[in-house]
Amino acid sequence: MKQIKTLLIAALFIFGANQTINAQAKTAHVDVSEIMAKMPAMLDAQKQLEKLSATYDGDYKKMVEEYQGKLKKYEAESATVTEAINADRSKEVQDMQKRIVDFRDNAQKELQQKESDIVKPLMEKVRTSIQKIGKAKGFQYVLDGSSLLLADGPNLTADVKKDLGF
Repeated sequence: MKQIKTLLIAALFIFGANQTINAQAKTAHVDVSEIMAKMPAMLDAQKQLEKLSATYDGDYKKMVEEYQGKLKKYEAESATVTEAINADRSKEVQDMQKRIVDFRDNAQKELQQKESDIVKPLMEKVRTSIQKIGKAKGFQYVLDGSSLLLADGPNLTADVKKDLGF
């Protein structure tokens, strides 16, 4: 009876250890940041965003230069013109400041929206590929390796890149 009990306990330990090994074998990782950084479509998107950003920067600089030019002119002439003209100029300068701030804020929002519109479908494509590769290789969990402190297991990054065509 004692031997059966010992045998039963040993079998439970072996079964438990086997379950632990199987659970570990069904987890893999992938570096999503690396995939996104090297994805050709993402590189093209970054170029588009940089071009749009440069356009906004150029327009912003022109507005600031115009503002600074008027401000210098108005400051130089302020002693020689009437109070009414100075008040009108002050209002004009304030309006220009508001337009510049509004332009900057709108440009940032538009850039963020454009980036979101471009990146979202690319992320979905990567996610779909990760799911496809993970399921094909029999993994239950695929974690993003860029945020893991220890990623000591199968790395599917190369497989996902291959599936995406780069």
